[in-house]
Amino acid sequence: MRGVTSLLSGFRRGVAAGAAGTTALNAATQADMALRARPASGAPAELVSAAAERLGVDVPGGRGERPQRLEGLGALAGTATGLAVGGVAGVLRAAGVRLPAAVGGPLLGAAAMAASDLPMARLGVSDPRTWSAADWAADAVPHLVYGVTTHAVLAAGDDRTVGGPPAPCAGALVRAGLLGAATGCRSTVGLTALALRARRTDARASSVFASPSRRAVPVLATLGEMAGDKSPVVPDRTSPGGLAPRIVLASAAADIAAHRDRYEGGPPAVAAALAAVGTAVLGQRLRGVAQQRFGSDLPGALIEDVVAAGLAWVGAGGVTRGRTHPAS
Repeated sequence: MRGVTSLLSGFRRGVAAGAAGTTALNAATQADMALRARPASGAPAELVSAAAERLGVDVPGGRGERPQRLEGLGALAGTATGLAVGGVAGVLRAAGVRLPAAVGGPLLGAAAMAASDLPMARLGVSDPRTWSAADWAADAVPHLVYGVTTHAVLAAGDDRTVGGPPAPCAGALVRAGLLGAATGCRSTVGLTALALRARRTDARASSVFASPSRRAVPVLATLGEMAGDKSPVVPDRTSPGGLAPRIVLASAAADIAAHRDRYEGGPPAVAAALAAVGTAVLGQRLRGVAQQRFGSDLPGALIEDVVAAGLAWVGAGGVTRGRTHPAS
């Protein structure tokens, strides 16, 4: 009986986390519409219409009313999907399936994406096989934001329930934001800073980078990224394909730092992901301003290299590393 109660409690926490994730997904979608001036998708309404037709259910209304009802029902169906995926995730977490933010967040995003896209394909509303890379990315990034947020809220609530590590202090959230801000400029620099600061006595993943040979991997990745960033063929970082790895790597860096300092990793991962999106957009615009002033992109790019490295180094510092918190 206690096991059933635990699963029900996990389901409730999962639904709440799914609600937070759905809000974040909607915000990411609306931000994409504002940045690219693209229209809202009509796929949710078409999905409801196709499902109603398949089930033999009539959606009432004339030419003016029926489309509005379908649009509202489409939005409700999307919300229900987000809540349902969160609920399932909550049950799995209560059953003992606990993944790190860098894995659990993307997996939840992929699950929500599949729950939305597979019915559309099955009902003939849209064929994902015909989508362009930009179409896939535009669908994937908001769902990735959903997954990271849902996982973070679930992890935070679960940690408090089972007596896990304490909630992060304001300083820990600020450092997570700095790591995310650095990652928005250079996607690998946050993890590289953590690797350079790693010690063998660190908790969990941070200690993996304590040896010089393992530190070399992220360092070389960052040097390669900084060199390639100056190339004109580098993809737009504010495109869905450019933002996705920054969101994942920012949340991963913040999660590693939080567990190193023995804080719960959910809120820092969200703070880092949001900061990464913000500096990705801001950094690109400031680079454009610098290019107009200097007549070349190189000065702005070099300044951004220095800023990213500085933010990452400060963000990777563990002011609280000397404290002793209850181990999770």
